Amino acid sequence: MNSRKFIACTVFFLIGSFLGLSQTPDVVRAEYMMMPKNGSDAELSRMKLLVNVPITIKDSNNLVLGAEYNRLAYHLKKELPFSSAGLKQFHIVDLNLAYVWKFNPNWRFIGVVTPRLSSTLTNPLENGDFSVNSTIGFLKEKKKVSKPSILVLGLAYNSTVALRIPIPIFYYEQRFHRNWSFVVGIPKTGMKYHLKERHQFQTEFIFDGYYVNLQNNIVLPNTISASSVSSSAALVTVGYQFKLASSTFLYAYAGHTVFQDGVLRDEDRNDIFTLNDNPSFYFRTGFRIGL
Repeated sequence: MNSRKFIACTVFFLIGSFLGLSQTPDVVRAEYMMMPKNGSDAELSRMKLLVNVPITIKDSNNLVLGAEYNRLAYHLKKELPFSSAGLKQFHIVDLNLAYVWKFNPNWRFIGVVTPRLSSTLTNPLENGDFSVNSTIGFLKEKKKVSKPSILVLGLAYNSTVALRIPIPIFYYEQRFHRNWSFVVGIPKTGMKYHLKERHQFQTEFIFDGYYVNLQNNIVLPNTISASSVSSSAALVTVGYQFKLASSTFLYAYAGHTVFQDGVLRDEDRNDIFTLNDNPSFYFRTGFRIGL
């Protein structure tokens, strides 16, 4: 993997837990994603279920207890020099523990610790199935103004990537017109068009990915053993969100990858075999209740 792709893939994995709480602080989310068969004869689908429970401590400070489950179904239809039986289904379970401290009328400190189980679950649980992610940052939010905005600055750390150093986080969103707002940051950059109160159209450039421990190692023809599988992708999407009631939404997005890289990794997290590096269409739909 070249250095640019290596750094990009590392950033994708590091920022998920913090931005999941700060950008889309949902109480409930149920989502289905599909990437249909592409030039690598690979097809990927994902089911996501998320629950967050905010608990007010005092003076507008909050403790957030949450859990997220992702089940990924991976179908490789091309012929491989090894058995793909252990690559058909992946499971990722996150337990989120976050503390939100409002130390200023506009500013909040957010600390997140995320124990994670990421595994094929073909055998009893083992040490390689577990990891811990952590994130700290600051959120500035202006709501009751003519041009509301959100700014997020922070650092994220993920123990499952090869580059084990904190990575900076940046996210900024502003409503610059009655009907328009923009988002700049990682993993999301885009524009939103607000049509009346219930309808929102959005275009996004987003990053997505996963890392999963292989409980049954895969031995390649060169006798190198793969102990994990990972994927990273950059996508351009367009979508629509409908407001059912206060903080309750239905949404659907469609798009295409800008690049995609699904690989097997050895115990040192080095790429040893490419499973899927061809472009693909992308579809995502779901239901969410926001905070």
